Amino acid sequence: MTVYLPAVPGYPQAGTALHAAGLAPTDLVHIVEYVTGDTPELTDLRHDLLGGHAVPVATVAVEALPGGEPYAVELTAHPGGGELVIAHEDTGLHRGTLRIADGVVYLPSIHPCDAHGLVHPGNFRDQYRYCLERAADLLKAAGLDPQALVRTIDYTATSTRADYPRCGRPRRELLGGTGSDGRPVFPGAAGILVDRPVLPGAMVSLDAIASTVPLHTVNPGWARYETLSYKPGVAAGGTLFMSGFGALEPATQKAIFAGDLAAQAEFTYAAITAVLREAGLAGRDVVRLIEYVTPEGVPGYPGLADLRARYFGDVAPTSVVCSGLLRPEFLIEVVPVAVFR
Repeated sequence: MTVYLPAVPGYPQAGTALHAAGLAPTDLVHIVEYVTGDTPELTDLRHDLLGGHAVPVATVAVEALPGGEPYAVELTAHPGGGELVIAHEDTGLHRGTLRIADGVVYLPSIHPCDAHGLVHPGNFRDQYRYCLERAADLLKAAGLDPQALVRTIDYTATSTRADYPRCGRPRRELLGGTGSDGRPVFPGAAGILVDRPVLPGAMVSLDAIASTVPLHTVNPGWARYETLSYKPGVAAGGTLFMSGFGALEPATQKAIFAGDLAAQAEFTYAAITAVLREAGLAGRDVVRLIEYVTPEGVPGYPGLADLRARYFGDVAPTSVVCSGLLRPEFLIEVVPVAVFR
């Protein structure tokens, strides 16, 4: 069974958490590094933990971490480490390692650059398409196509907020496979604004996950998703991957509770619960919560602990501070993962 560990502030702490869960570095199938600036020691620290174990790594630039740490590490593990797939030579941020466990395909972070780190010169939509095409190249090594993607978390600069809807066209053209029920399935998605690009000139980076098994859309009946290039939830085998949720009223598509973090969080948690219920799940089935908080929401964020526990029990969130969210009124966006037990 796959184990999802929340982000901790450093590789030494990550190793301790892994050991406490009864796992070893050779069980790792995915690592996400949330970095707040230049951290040249990361490569050595990662090597100290992994040794020669090859793992797909997503490097995500963030505005800050709630505790002020320079970086945090989020681990996903599976006893035995799943299946290793080498798509191409691992060179810098152009990483070519994938792992497959329980039908889930873990990819490295995807940036709009070539193997030499040269950034694609196009506009936002061109770079977004380039990233999806890179995902397709990686998945091809696993015998899959981009229609196998179940979720993307898109990291873009605040300056691209107005252009973000333009990524809908490449998503429609390259994604949207046929689900187990014969209907089209677009992957889940979250759009997070970060003004610290991993590479200068990069307007977007993706953290993507795919599946080797047929997909199934989970939607509580929200009509707005009929016209969008992403879905609120996508079930892939024993896992439910969900889009990013904020305080957005599904019927009117209006952001609500502007300036009120607690009200936004409660609305968001309730929306997540509605998707879980549609899938036959409950809050206790959530195994990962990634919570993106804007700088304006940070002061009130510690006060969400009791509210979160009411909805999801003792799940520990991965908490990061972003530069902003696609709706300017949002103070928090939450990306959940749940399992069918």
